Amino acid sequence: MNDKIIIVEDDILLNRALCKTFENAGYDAKGASSVREAQDYMKDGAALMVIDIGLPDGDGFALCRQVRADRDIPVIFLTARDEEADMLRGFDCGADDYLVKPFPMTVLLKHAQAVLRRTTDGGAGIFSYRELSIDFERKQVISGGSKVSLTPKEYSLLELLAKNRKRVITKQIMLEQLWDVQGSFVDENTVNVTLYRLRKKIEPDPSNPTYIKNVFGIGYTFGE
Repeated sequence: MNDKIIIVEDDILLNRALCKTFENAGYDAKGASSVREAQDYMKDGAALMVIDIGLPDGDGFALCRQVRADRDIPVIFLTARDEEADMLRGFDCGADDYLVKPFPMTVLLKHAQAVLRRTTDGGAGIFSYRELSIDFERKQVISGGSKVSLTPKEYSLLELLAKNRKRVITKQIMLEQLWDVQGSFVDENTVNVTLYRLRKKIEPDPSNPTYIKNVFGIGYTFGE
């Protein structure tokens, strides 16, 4: 397993302190002070990236989008920006967590470990939760002991949610990862319809979902 943590922070003293915290916890920490330096470290992959928003040669939001599109590395934003709009934008970019400075180092470490646990649970193989089972290799879904016939988009949406269990997925992330929003007329209604049809096929009671749950005002999450 890759244990490299990339810290993207232009405050050199804070960057060193963050790297030391992760190194003391047994991780291989790499400190980057710019977007370009972070991109160099990304080439070999990483277990996690901790990203500040304000960087000298770009912004953390754009870097996060690139990370999620190119490498799908988990991301935690660590920033002084505490406005709700910035937090929502961070999650829309694909972040797994968002922490506001100042913060105790031990708290950051706990958040990082929680993100690592939930993003390394369910890669290839078979994922099971209650009466639902997903075979990622064969792209087959079993619910209540019966095989479920899903369209490619329905399956992709279910896989996205299941592989990111305990993480909130916004409709914007769904559009960016499952539909080509850069050249096709796809809007949130398309997501709503696909979610509705998927729930009808896998949920024991679609009016009270067990698997695909709403997180009011933000998006959706898989399970409890």
